[in-house]
Amino acid sequence: MNDHHNESSPSPHRGWHSRGYLPHFDQPGLIQSITIRLADSLPAILREQRESESDEKQRSRRIEQLLDRGYGASHLRHPKAAELVENALLHFDGERYRMLVWVIMPNHVHCIFEMMDGFPLSSLLHSWKSFTAHEAVKLVTFEAPFWWEDYYDRCMRDLDHYKSTVRYLHRNPCSAGLCDQPKNWRWSSAGRQEKRNLSKVIMPDGTFREMDGFEEPGLRSGRDARGPAEDLFS
Repeated sequence: MNDHHNESSPSPHRGWHSRGYLPHFDQPGLIQSITIRLADSLPAILREQRESESDEKQRSRRIEQLLDRGYGASHLRHPKAAELVENALLHFDGERYRMLVWVIMPNHVHCIFEMMDGFPLSSLLHSWKSFTAHEAVKLVTFEAPFWWEDYYDRCMRDLDHYKSTVRYLHRNPCSAGLCDQPKNWRWSSAGRQEKRNLSKVIMPDGTFREMDGFEEPGLRSGRDARGPAEDLFS
């Protein structure tokens, strides 16, 4: 889509904000864990019950458990649909964000990335979802909308939080009974052999803690792991 290529001027980041559903935190330099899901992946009554819970960690885990049950048509189980989403996530890696981790499940998607100045979180998510929804029409049959309009985000508090989140996300296909080992799930960064240095972690108060010498399995460049991504957005 053309709007992917026309975002040449920096846009303001919004800090704490809400689109009427969930609170979000948007700040350059943060390392964010994001979950987006298909529109039919949670029955409305279950979604309302879980999203009304006050404990954020407990709410997130319960929603994850519900998503792993495979509600809805699970369009991302189709290889071409999963490939479409994976290529979209990696297309601007290194230009608008640093993609560190991703896992594409049948009805939802996880990723962890470092945000860059000038590319707000909501704009990135809108870009990914609008393009993939437009292209998915050619691959699967569905009633619009394709994606749920909001998203779940958690900024990484520190190195331990980052490492535990990576382990949890990479094991998600195993927990859902889709494979026996994280590296065996095709639509994930778990099986990639490259390593990427995570040299700093931004803390909630905005300060950085240097992590010299630390390496976490990930990617030097998401696109390098699979070769040049197709120019899907032209």
